[in-house]
Amino acid sequence: QMKKQCDQKLFIRMKTKCVPCSLNLETQCPAGYTKITNGTGIPDCRYYLEIKTHTLSFPGCRHHCMKEFEQPECCQGHWGPDCMGK
Repeated sequence: QMKKQCDQKLFIRMKTKCVPCSLNLETQCPAGYTKITNGTGIPDCRYYLEIKTHTLSFPGCRHHCMKEFEQPECCQGHWGPDCMGK
C-alpha cells in the first residue's frame, strides 16, 4: 500500500501595521495567525502622522505573524483529485 497523498506544509508570514512601539504590545495577529515576535515587536518600520499641511514620519514597531497550513498534494506517480496511481 503506497502512500498516494503527500501534503506539503506551508508557512505564510505577514507583518502587522506599523504603530508606535509603546502601543504595539497590545497588537494581535489576524485570526489563524500566531505571533512570532514578543513584547513590542520589531522596530523596523515607520508610521506617519498628518498634521495640517505636514506629514511627519516616526520610527515604529510591528509584529511578525505566521500561519501554518497544509496544501494537498499527490505523491510522485499519482495525480488527479483522488491521487490515483498509474
